[in-house]
Amino acid sequence: MAVVVFAGAGRAYAGDAPQAYSRDAVVERLCEAKTTPMTEAIGDLLAAVAAGREDPAWGSRILAALDGRDLRCARNGPRLLKDGSAYRDPVTLQEMPAPAQPPSSPVVNLRTRAWVEMSESLLGLLGDPTGPQAASQVAVLEKQYDIVPDAALTAAVQRQKAGELRDRLQLVQSLQSLEAPSVETRVAAIRNIAGMPTARNRTALVTLAGKPDHTADPRVRAALDEALSAMDRRLQAGRLASVLFSGLSYTSILFMAALGLAVIFGLMGVINLAQGELIMIGSYATYLVQEVLRAVAPAMIDWYLPLAVPVAFAASAGVGMAMELLVIRHLYRRPLMTLLATWAISLFLVNLVQVLFGTQNLEFIIPSYLSGGTRVFADFVVTWNRLFAIVFAAAILALALLVLRRTRLGLFVRAVTQNRDMAECVGVSTRRVDLLSFAVGSGLAGLAGLALTPIYNVNPTMGTNFIVDSFLVVVLGGVGNLAGTLVAALGIGQVNVAIEPLYGAVAAKVIVLLMIILFIQFRPEGIFSVKGRR
Repeated sequence: MAVVVFAGAGRAYAGDAPQAYSRDAVVERLCEAKTTPMTEAIGDLLAAVAAGREDPAWGSRILAALDGRDLRCARNGPRLLKDGSAYRDPVTLQEMPAPAQPPSSPVVNLRTRAWVEMSESLLGLLGDPTGPQAASQVAVLEKQYDIVPDAALTAAVQRQKAGELRDRLQLVQSLQSLEAPSVETRVAAIRNIAGMPTARNRTALVTLAGKPDHTADPRVRAALDEALSAMDRRLQAGRLASVLFSGLSYTSILFMAALGLAVIFGLMGVINLAQGELIMIGSYATYLVQEVLRAVAPAMIDWYLPLAVPVAFAASAGVGMAMELLVIRHLYRRPLMTLLATWAISLFLVNLVQVLFGTQNLEFIIPSYLSGGTRVFADFVVTWNRLFAIVFAAAILALALLVLRRTRLGLFVRAVTQNRDMAECVGVSTRRVDLLSFAVGSGLAGLAGLALTPIYNVNPTMGTNFIVDSFLVVVLGGVGNLAGTLVAALGIGQVNVAIEPLYGAVAAKVIVLLMIILFIQFRPEGIFSVKGRR
């Protein structure tokens, strides 16, 4: 039994030297179900793959079977690999007769599982360096850098063609080199790590700083101090960018929710307390599109969000038109009655959805194009689902401005908003404009419900989380003003997201509300006001 030392990691494991490697020996030690023999076997497997003496696919197959409890081992008996309903020889992968009594599976403890996860990722990179799972496999190595064998990691770096992934693998090598015997190697590793400032990398440097035997040299100490100072500055900037991005995504949802309310409130003076439930209807319409595609066209389920856009708009707009025709039309110029009526409608819609769908959160499939994100710098990661909400809100704003500024309906809406009586005198059917405007405002709420499905929980009471903030946005921005609605949504969203981590969600709401009350004391018409309104 020889000792193989991985110099980059500064660690060693006891195992057979590469020249004594055999598949049979690897499987035999995996079947021992003990930490040391299993990690030795995995180390030998990785060394053989790195040297080109073993197929990464076989190693991935065996470790996946071990992790999935499909490797079956009998004491002094056969070793089998379960493959569905069949059994194979784990060494040759040839099919074997099914045993009368299948052997048990080796137990993988927490320490061994870390080795298995690391090795599966490393073997995946060695077998397919630029495969679809390459980024997540590199992430596993970054997390468990302290047990990655140096020889296999070097082979993975050499085979990696993607520049970003190669840089990340080289960073793993640098993390391993923090405890290298050579001072020059440690200094170079510290400087390389400083170039990718993340909280995990900073922790690695702080851990090194707490080891006097590795930082006694003044060159190491100076490099550490410089690296930590630079990383702290970039991490702080990354945290600020993350807060702004999160606030922008929340602002996007809030803006779409308030946009429809601004149209309804600004045009008709109706305080629609059911606006939050119209958002909920848009989310549930999106869920129904997903489920229909799941049953009828499973291959297209990844595209249920774009396909649900007209459905969500039509569903909420239809409910809004029914509300206007059956209830609200008879209560114009009676604000208290419309307030009570829309509140009753909101309760009816919540209970109706609870009866039809239950009270639990709905399960949405996150489309592949909205999964994950990209790291911009430090710990600031742009996630695709939040970016989708931002881009979608920008598109809705552009479309709303186009309708209001360039269409006949928009001209009538602006006329009725400014002076309803005069618009009637010149032949504008205010009843028809009210109906269409209420439908459009309700449909915009439905689109807000669609946009929030990849981000927030969807349940029958979700509308209550947005209705108060939506009214605050409309009042603060100036009733019926799109620019004011946008500015107010940006302000409320960003302030709320910035305060919440410091004081909690409830305190953030209270602080934002107090700030708005103080602002309205000095400017009751809001940020922008529409001149000549009614």
